[in-house]
Amino acid sequence: MPNRAKPQNNFDETLSGMLLLDKPSGITSFKAASKIRKTLNVKKTGHCGTLDPLATGLLLILVGKATKLQDKFMKKDKVYRASFLLGVSTDSGDTEGNVVEKKDCSHVTAGDAEKALKGFVGEISQIPPMYSALKYGGKKLYELARKGITVERQPRKVTIKSIEMVSFKDGIAEAVIECSSGTYIRTLAEDFGKALGCGATVCALRREKINGFDVADALKAEDFENADKIKSSLISIEELKMSC
Repeated sequence: MPNRAKPQNNFDETLSGMLLLDKPSGITSFKAASKIRKTLNVKKTGHCGTLDPLATGLLLILVGKATKLQDKFMKKDKVYRASFLLGVSTDSGDTEGNVVEKKDCSHVTAGDAEKALKGFVGEISQIPPMYSALKYGGKKLYELARKGITVERQPRKVTIKSIEMVSFKDGIAEAVIECSSGTYIRTLAEDFGKALGCGATVCALRREKINGFDVADALKAEDFENADKIKSSLISIEELKMSC
């Protein structure tokens, strides 16, 4: 048989570093990283901490050799702005899931909500949600959840450094949360709802900061296919090592 030449890739292997992206709602973190990989024509990209498709905000994308730093940035503290819809519980902990219970929450005051939120400041224990990327028996939990399968999950210790309620209107409490890596805001919503006795679910979520990196400095969705702008926004590996 004639020898077949292996296809040659034309990946740009000179590009390495980190990008700050402002992920829009409706796409996965994997999809956002994939868009950057295709636009830059590089072999590897990776993200540092998944954002749910519903969520928006800061996503750190590592390019090329910088992907080796992924573990260091995965473990950094984060700041979220979250809106919790009271009186509704869903199977996913956010409004993309199926409603499993509704309760009257008209008696809950802003003071009640703020007091309940403050009760989560410090080291707390969370049970990871079924709709998460954690693996069980080689399968991601969300894959099992979509089949209606629920498995036992071990609680994890996380730290809520601060929670500031910024508004309370029409049964929605909005708060800014500074927390450790591994914190599930959807689980926090469920626990918040239990503390109030009426249930709660996430109706909006935006990640604003990761370890000093701010979404205000991030590329917008319209920039994801602008190779020149992306290249000029790359943070070098040398700079990254200083911030690890």
